[in-house]
Amino acid sequence: MIRDDLLALTHDSLAALTNRGLVKRAAKDLDAGTVPELDVAADGAVHAVFPDGTETALPAEGGLEAAVCSCSAATKCRHRVGVVLAYQQRHRENEDTAEPEAIPTPAEVTDEELREAFGSHALAAAEKARRAGYTARLTWPGPDRPAVAELPSCTVSFLVPGRLGYVHSDAAGPARDAAIVQAVWAFRAAENTATTLISVGGGAGGETLAEATALADRVLLGGVESADGVLTAALAREADALTKRRMHWPADTVRDLIDQVRRYHDRSASYDPQRFAALLAELPARARAARTPSGTPNSQILGGDEAAQTPLKLVRLIGLGCRIGTDGERRTAELFLADPETGMVLTVARDWEIPAERTLTGHEVAERRLAGCRIGALAAGQVVSEAAARTAARSLRLGAGRLAKTQVLPLGRSWSELPPSLHITDLDAARERLDAMPPSMIRPRVAAELVRVIAVDRIATAGYDPAAQTFEAVLTAPDGGSARLRAAHRAAAPGALGAIEAALRQGTRAIAGTLRRHRGELVVEPTALLTGEGMIVPDLAPGDDSAALDAVHAAERDPLAEAVEDALDVCADLAHRGLRQAREPSRRRVETTAATLHAVGFRSAASTFVQLSKALSADDDAARTAAWTEAAIRTLVTAELH
Repeated sequence: MIRDDLLALTHDSLAALTNRGLVKRAAKDLDAGTVPELDVAADGAVHAVFPDGTETALPAEGGLEAAVCSCSAATKCRHRVGVVLAYQQRHRENEDTAEPEAIPTPAEVTDEELREAFGSHALAAAEKARRAGYTARLTWPGPDRPAVAELPSCTVSFLVPGRLGYVHSDAAGPARDAAIVQAVWAFRAAENTATTLISVGGGAGGETLAEATALADRVLLGGVESADGVLTAALAREADALTKRRMHWPADTVRDLIDQVRRYHDRSASYDPQRFAALLAELPARARAARTPSGTPNSQILGGDEAAQTPLKLVRLIGLGCRIGTDGERRTAELFLADPETGMVLTVARDWEIPAERTLTGHEVAERRLAGCRIGALAAGQVVSEAAARTAARSLRLGAGRLAKTQVLPLGRSWSELPPSLHITDLDAARERLDAMPPSMIRPRVAAELVRVIAVDRIATAGYDPAAQTFEAVLTAPDGGSARLRAAHRAAAPGALGAIEAALRQGTRAIAGTLRRHRGELVVEPTALLTGEGMIVPDLAPGDDSAALDAVHAAERDPLAEAVEDALDVCADLAHRGLRQAREPSRRRVETTAATLHAVGFRSAASTFVQLSKALSADDDAARTAAWTEAAIRTLVTAELH
């Protein structure tokens, strides 16, 4: 019996199932003459004896995971790989030269085969995801490539066509089994179309947010002051209920709303009225988008295709810098790590209480430790972890300790290894991709959604604007397009602006940071800069605000931006006070805002404020909330696009 599964395994496939070092070692041993004696049973099981007496067996079913070896390695070893390579070498001379048959696809795998391989629990978990809906980007199998399904939570590769024993995924444990089932179902749903992007399951979901939007309306009508313990508890219960229904994005929105209410009642300086208002607008916006057919699947609007937490196997992540901030009396650090395999940017967040009568700057935070490693090293190196977990919002928990080892390696040239979706060489094309994205209030709530690495061809005008306390520069990319680098002064990172200017003078090759649109141009807020001398993480750089920066002229006044900002302030003030508390001065300010928006050309936005003024004069709570929601959504989208 010929083992077609063993013959189909390439060196890359074996490396994915084990690791690259074991494959190289096994191939080297084979070339040196360390060839095992093979005995193939009638059912295809392979038994091998190596010259040193090590015995290895590959059962007929189950793949490499089912293999057993007498050496000390528990699951992966060079002997298991060596048996596969030796079997391939034996049959290489007898390769079939007939016309190749059609390559089986994962769509041909039956549910019974899935149940036998992974159990009923995996199918039940996958079915829960299918009811909520999920999307998958598919690569169909070919002579030189395996079938691959890129799910929101992980990537699944079918290394040997038609064999479930040779499936690789960056997820681990039960999450891996459920993901394989989801991947098979995605190929099955797309079988007759051969499409590369498929939405599986789900359905109209707007009505399922009725309770959440009703609670948000109660907060909006009464204002933040009215959100007492009873209302906050109701919001918390609804957030938990949404999570159980795999509606992670609305659930996160409700929890962020609760957090803003808590900050206000704690009299924290971190309470943000504009953020509070944006959250109140986001819930009805997602409900409306879920009810209305559009090009965005409900699974992305509601987060139904996300697992609350996905355990990961051995992962290699590439540092993209760090952001130091302040949250009330606490210093915060957010590290950005790119996964080159999935094209995701993940975040790791920590915070510390600021000691009394002293500061805790980013440079001091760089020496603190996370998962046994210095934060400065994590932000500027390659992170390899044997035990990590990823949340739906792409935040990462790194394992620590002897059994969950995390280590940091030098960065090297790893930025250049990032996929094109993360490594930008054409800023004009990046602008087109940003323009094609739906508004942020209905996009997945991913922490580092717009963090990118931008290759730098040339740096133009650069300098410090004392009035705005920002450092700015204009950069161009090798394949076209330009963007404005902008970094604001923050007390938490006093050395950041000086470090950025020094990096630009050294010759910056690439910049990592958040890429967004503003006033008709692309703006990047840097988290790290790569120079010929290595990576610089501005927020972790030493400094005390004493660096003398070259000055530039202040930016010209933008009446469009000022009109939109004033409209956002009006919406935030109404939400903060509560629509029922709106008095004549508030209505007059709404009318003035409508006139200003109309004068600068935002006529659709102006009309929503005219309707809001009328609704505030009427004694109809439903009309008030509907009018405010329409005005707030329109203004938030206008601000994002402008």
